[in-house]
Amino acid sequence: MLIIYTKRNLLMITFIITVIIFSIINWMCNLTTTYIQQNKQLQSSQNNIAFIDTKSLWQIEIPKINLTAPIAEGIDANTLNNYVGHFPTTSNLEGNVGLAAHNRGFQKNYFEHLKELELGDIIIYNTESDSKSYKVSSINIIDETDWTYLEKTEDNRITLITCVENQSTKRRCVQAVEI
Repeated sequence: MLIIYTKRNLLMITFIITVIIFSIINWMCNLTTTYIQQNKQLQSSQNNIAFIDTKSLWQIEIPKINLTAPIAEGIDANTLNNYVGHFPTTSNLEGNVGLAAHNRGFQKNYFEHLKELELGDIIIYNTESDSKSYKVSSINIIDETDWTYLEKTEDNRITLITCVENQSTKRRCVQAVEI
């Protein structure tokens, strides 16, 4: 059987492929939105849990890039515009502490120089009651939908996440283990 592709057939095929691509993009956006909504729901359902006061000494220090920045609970736009944000679904001290911040294009770009970190560099995490030091153990570029690096861990680690310049679907993920 011989198939002849007319201009109309090619236009129809192009239309169908375009619809499929837009559907995939829409699905990925919905997946990200769902995760963000789940974080907000979790945060509001945990109102009875005492989180570290953001006006306290909750901060991150990375000597190699001359960073000392305050941390606040949440990863919403308002928080990230002013602080390094703490992922509400991660630990505040023991286990995996997940943090995010802007790296360009905003007034506060705390993770602007995160890409300069190398394996073995030191990260210091301070709370009002404790201070922990971590050594960078992995640096990865991950998909924006890959939340596996924020899962609970048996060891104490800190996970830093920020955007990757000119790659809107990618994130820079730096993990460091407690020393």
